[in-house]
Amino acid sequence: MHTSIESLFSNLWQDYVAMTPSAEKVHQLLGDGDELINDHVAFRTFNLDKVNLDKLAAHFLALGYEEKGQYDFEQKKLKAKHFEHADDTKPKVFISELLVEEFSEQVQQIIHRMVDAIPADAVNKEDFLYSGTHWQVSSEEYQILLEESEYAAWVSAWGFRANHFTVSLNHLKHYNMLAEVNEKLKEAGFELNTSGGEIKGGPDVHLAQSSTMADKMTVKFSDKALTIPSCFYEFAERFPLPDGKLYSGFVAASADKIFESTNAK
Repeated sequence: MHTSIESLFSNLWQDYVAMTPSAEKVHQLLGDGDELINDHVAFRTFNLDKVNLDKLAAHFLALGYEEKGQYDFEQKKLKAKHFEHADDTKPKVFISELLVEEFSEQVQQIIHRMVDAIPADAVNKEDFLYSGTHWQVSSEEYQILLEESEYAAWVSAWGFRANHFTVSLNHLKHYNMLAEVNEKLKEAGFELNTSGGEIKGGPDVHLAQSSTMADKMTVKFSDKALTIPSCFYEFAERFPLPDGKLYSGFVAASADKIFESTNAK
């Protein structure tokens, strides 16, 4: 396990930028040279004992994070939790897991085979959260997963790494509203996720979110290479609660649409 939050997030960021070349461009576009504050980082996994949500969360709990919220995504057959650090300048963490048993026998078999290939002690290693894939799947298996679960297909291709980082709009110097950020991104030629509208949520749910569509990168499957969606960049604007504190949770209805930033179809 990492000994510091800084080293963990620095390694996650390096891995993410390698998969998401546009992230560096977005960073420069919005940061104007300043550091961007990261609202949260998200991870995907399966609800199988070896690599379930709690196994991933252990890496953050060891660094002083605490569980703060639970979420259900019935349509996508996912569960999720989010974690926060007492130091609120540290990024929040959102971890989801796929409910494997709710899928077809064929999909379950592919996922079990993937997870079986992971060395037993891998999940406890310092670099597990940015270790990528530990298995081989064919392009055909990827397509089978894609038919039933965009999420499962993404994990089969990319493995364990940050699915997205998120710019905190509340900490951006030159923007006051998410809509301004979206306009700037579109002017620069970025494609935004429009599922459920460009902006998901808003002041009424204390959180507004938008995201780019994932970059396309080439992945070598066991039989051939395919160019498929990799990771994306999200933008979050948080609104104050009645007590004046910024809302720090997540909104399931919005997150449901954010998941679609990696859609291949």
